[in-house]
Order: sequence, then structure tokens, then C-alpha cells
Amino acid sequence: MSIVYIILGFILLVVGGEFLVRSSVAISLKLKLSRMVIGLTVVSFATSAPELLVSLQAALNGFSDISLGNVIGSNIANIGLVMGITAMISPLLIDREFYRFNWPVMMLFSLALYYFLFTEDVLSRPEGIVLVIAIVVYLILLIRRARIKPELQPDEVDPDLQVASNFKTVLWLIIGGAALYFGSEFLVSGAVDLASALGVSERVISVTMIAIGTSVPELAASIIAAVKQEKAISLGNLIGSNIFNIASVLGITAIIQPIAVKSEAILNSDIWWMLGIAFILIPLAFLPKRFSLNRWKGFLLFAGYALFVALAFMG
Repeated sequence: MSIVYIILGFILLVVGGEFLVRSSVAISLKLKLSRMVIGLTVVSFATSAPELLVSLQAALNGFSDISLGNVIGSNIANIGLVMGITAMISPLLIDREFYRFNWPVMMLFSLALYYFLFTEDVLSRPEGIVLVIAIVVYLILLIRRARIKPELQPDEVDPDLQVASNFKTVLWLIIGGAALYFGSEFLVSGAVDLASALGVSERVISVTMIAIGTSVPELAASIIAAVKQEKAISLGNLIGSNIFNIASVLGITAIIQPIAVKSEAILNSDIWWMLGIAFILIPLAFLPKRFSLNRWKGFLLFAGYALFVALAFMG
């Protein structure tokens, strides 16, 4: 039954995330917010909802390793799995904004998370507040930069949602919220049962299976875009997702329920993998071919992710 719960949880999280994004964008358009602001704020928060619900549910149930493993594993999967597979299908171009702003901010948040966890073995409420304040500052800077450089404006906002009826919008919101809630319940419950059945820790399941599950929307969108030879999901979107995972998901969760480090492997292994696979993007960006993640670079990222998953289970 644990596998059934996990699969059902994944499906509900994907469905819930999609409906929540649609309803959030529709409401924002009705409130006359600009597409730029919606894309950089509303959509970003809505697409982080699956990770937030899973981490919060796990923390409240006493499975803090799942809370941390979900976010750390998702950040590793976004780069190694999603970015790696997408680059193997269709090379990704790297713009200056990536190494001048997005990548340094992601590394700063990642290092801050390591410092918070290393000093006290817990992500406390004050630290959660610091992360949430930091993400607000990041969003303000992001919006200002987008206003100065119009090409930085996101293009994932569908203007047709502005004409959606109030009934549809409310229905989408209810469906999205309910699907995310029950999806997180099923996923956490199934993951704990599966970990017990396989004789591995909740942390191993969370940094692998749960992390992949909450990264499915990004992976699906990236592969479809790459196969169609359309503009693939940008590096900025994936980097932004990693920033939101740390700051909003763990920040909000820690404010509601402080997150303790129960498994030493999170600090001794997982978070170092997260930092390492994020750091390697810079040398890859400047190796021939410059400013491009081509197929062999994508394979290198994917191979690194496969090694991480294998070592997680072997360990």
C-alpha cells in the first residue's frame, strides 16, 4: 500500500500544483497586477506549494528528516536530473544574468542553510524568519531588475486566465488546495511506510523518491519544451526554484515548526551534494562551449545525480 500512497500522493501534488497556479494567476490578473509581478512572485510561490505542503506535513508529524531531505533532494534533482536531461535533449543557453545574479543568490541561500543547520542542528523560528525576509528582499531586487531589463520578464503567465469566471477561479483554488493537502498526507505516509519496509531511513526516501516527485512538474515541462525545440525552461527558472525551496519552503516550515537535524548524513553528505552540484555550474558555464550547457555537460550533471542516488541507498 505504501507504493500506492506514494503514487497517489505524486499525482495529487502535480494536479494540485497546476490548479493552484491557474487560480493564483487568475486572481492576480483580476486584481490588475502586472504579468511581470505575477510571474516573479505568485507563480513562483504557487509552484513551490508541493514542496511546502510535504515539508510542513512531515515536520508537524515529527519526520523532520523528510522536511529537509525533500528540499535538499529537490534542489539536487532540479540541477542534476531536470537540467541534465533537458540539456541532453536540447542545449541550454546561459545568459549573463545567471552568473551575475541568480547563481550567486542561490549559493548565498544554500550556504546560509548549511550555516544555520551546522551551528545548532536545527532550523529555528528566528532563522526561518530571516529566510522569509531574505526571499522578500530577493523578490524586490528581482522585480526591479526585470523592470530595468524587459527581457528578464517571465513568459509563463497565460493572459487568457484573466477572463476566467469567478466560479472557475474559486473551484480551481479549492481543488488545488485539497489536492495538495491530501497529496502531501499520502506522500509522507507512504514514504515512511516504504522506508520501514525497505529498511532504509526516511531521509534516503525523501532525498530521492520524494524529491523527484516534487520535481516532476519542472521535469515534464522541460522535456516537452526541449522535444518541441521550443525555448526550454530557463536556467533562471530552475535556479529560482532552488532559492524558493530553501527560503520560502524551509523558512515558512521552520516558523510554524522548527526543523531538527536527526540524520547526520544530511549535514555530512546531502547538503554537500547540494552545494557541489550547484557550484559546478559555473565552471561548466565557462568551459567550451562557453555560455552553453550542451549534451555532454548535461550528461555529466545527470551522471552526478545518478551517483548521488546510488550512494544514498548504498549508504
